[in-house]
Amino acid sequence: MKLKEMLLCLLVALPLMACAAGQKPNVVIIYLDDAGYADFHPFGTPPYPTPHVEALAEQGLQLTQFYVPTAVCSSSRSSLLSGCYAGRHRVFGAHGPGGRGLNPKFTTIAEMLKAEGYATAHYGKWHCGDRPETRPMARGFDSSAGLMISNDMWRFNPVWATRVGKGPLPYWEDGKIAIEDVTPHDQKFLTKWATDSAVKFIRKQKERPFFLYVAHSMPHVPLYCSDAFLGKSGAGLYGDVMMEIDWSVGQINQALKDAGVARETIVIFSSDNGPWDEFGNHAGKTPFREHKGTSFDGGTRSPTIIKYPAGLESGLVIDRPLLTIDVLPTLAYLTGASLPDHEIDGKNVWPVLAGDEDTPHPHEYYVFEYGGRLEAVLSPDGRWKMHLPHPYRHVLEAGNDGLRGTTTTRRIGWALFDLAEDPYETTNVMERHPEIVERLKAYADDHLAKFYQDK
Repeated sequence: MKLKEMLLCLLVALPLMACAAGQKPNVVIIYLDDAGYADFHPFGTPPYPTPHVEALAEQGLQLTQFYVPTAVCSSSRSSLLSGCYAGRHRVFGAHGPGGRGLNPKFTTIAEMLKAEGYATAHYGKWHCGDRPETRPMARGFDSSAGLMISNDMWRFNPVWATRVGKGPLPYWEDGKIAIEDVTPHDQKFLTKWATDSAVKFIRKQKERPFFLYVAHSMPHVPLYCSDAFLGKSGAGLYGDVMMEIDWSVGQINQALKDAGVARETIVIFSSDNGPWDEFGNHAGKTPFREHKGTSFDGGTRSPTIIKYPAGLESGLVIDRPLLTIDVLPTLAYLTGASLPDHEIDGKNVWPVLAGDEDTPHPHEYYVFEYGGRLEAVLSPDGRWKMHLPHPYRHVLEAGNDGLRGTTTTRRIGWALFDLAEDPYETTNVMERHPEIVERLKAYADDHLAKFYQDK
């Protein structure tokens, strides 16, 4: 066996050896709301510094083709926490006040790890259900603080107020309402509150394995940041907000170091979908086609970093495709936890993360869904992406300073894109590759039959 192969085998086996020795890794997921792929160095070159995200990438893996299966809040978060496609868990949009969210029959990462003795906490935005049985404290979290819904679902949003009325936007702490109706002043502290709670949790739980889910409300509009960051970026309010998020990453990373648990902690940094382009200078940037709410890469490809000093080599770039549905089963493998007793769609992708390029991808295909329909299929090598005919929202003119722009509905027919040569999905090459089309159509038919027949 060659030296490289021996090292890869050792790297793949390390997590199991650690679990056998009783050293269960901690897990921290930092999940942003509507951040663009190019909003952080080293994924892009934004006009503001993000040194803490850069440092995280240097200490871990930079994933260039990491996707969400549905580019909208509740659906994306439900897939992350359950390891299931939207076709299975049936959460397709962004749920409002009182929304059912993720059905309790689907096990969450928190419930899976809590059964293994983990301390669990959620801070920030939830958006996976706003009923007693679907809020965080009922879904495996020992502690929770934040909003149950998006921060724009409040009486200061004229579109929201017209649509559903001027109801309150509560802020919750450990299953109880702490602020009856969030104000603009309160919104300035959402990132700081989530960060401070995360740091306190790490300090308190450093002697036992823990799962920490920090799901920031930002940079979803309306944009707010604390006074310490207002005007700091020199790049407008969006830059200020992103610098505070970068600070948050630094605070959490430093807390892990100070607690002496950084080496044994898996840190995952990502976003629930792409930028909300119609808000112009209050939205993020992506080099890819379209944006949030679409199945083009601008909506589904997220800037993602995974750091695990005890098990992963640092500073590597992984170009193979992965989806958020793979997080739960991979964490189950790394922690020795039992998988849910119901079927899930994600798979353990540890060999891919460990850099074993010779190991076949565990998926035959990935899919992208939106609005209760299957919209696209991706090959496991990340090269071929086929769109099924579907409508999508396109921005005609972006708004500015928090005002919404104008959009129209466009349609795409059957289309095949070669992402290796055309990552921006501009040129339909279906006629040149009939064998690829036939294979991806067969996968689409399988997925439709499994999840959408008679639904």
